[in-house]
Amino acid sequence: MTIPPIEASQRIREICTLAPIVPVLVIEDVATARPLAEALVAGGLPSLEVTLRTPAALEAIRAMSDITGGHVGAGTLITPEDVRAAKAAGASFGVSPGATDELLAACEAENLPLLPGAATASEAMRLLARGYDMLKFFPAEASGGAPALKAIGAPLPQISFCPTGGVSPSNAGSYLALANVLCAGGSWVAPKDLIIAGDWAGIEALARDAAQLRKGA
Repeated sequence: MTIPPIEASQRIREICTLAPIVPVLVIEDVATARPLAEALVAGGLPSLEVTLRTPAALEAIRAMSDITGGHVGAGTLITPEDVRAAKAAGASFGVSPGATDELLAACEAENLPLLPGAATASEAMRLLARGYDMLKFFPAEASGGAPALKAIGAPLPQISFCPTGGVSPSNAGSYLALANVLCAGGSWVAPKDLIIAGDWAGIEALARDAAQLRKGA
């Protein structure tokens, strides 16, 4: 039984409304995964995206999947094999930089709610026609930033976005102020140096600051 795209988008919407920022995580050492997740959730960021860019990523998802109050997703889903591996590792949702018919079909077949990427009105319209109305705007800054996303929202008000790519504390507020933005994805809340140092209190503090970002901030 496949998950209908409209139902998948509703689940993604629920995940995206839990906090204004979704941490985008690149995990090199699986031993850091659980304390990292605990620090981010404690700081008020329960929705976590672990990118499949490192050999440790799937094991990291597995280690983080049962964190109390956390929702762990797999990012950088490119192929159906990625989808199946992410689901087997315990991911509760997926994120992709773009979308192909094969990727969408795999997520639907695996009952893995997907936040598919789109950077243009045509891409967004194509996904909407399939039933997806909650999308990732990527790469956000390189695609024109908040002004571009605002412009896309004018003719397509039924689509909501999570902008990711170049989002930082200095520009997150401009995205969150948009009517068609539910949250934004950012990596600054889990900097590599703090992860290597095991500075979980420092990461929790960054998460707490990010969790205070609100629309119009």
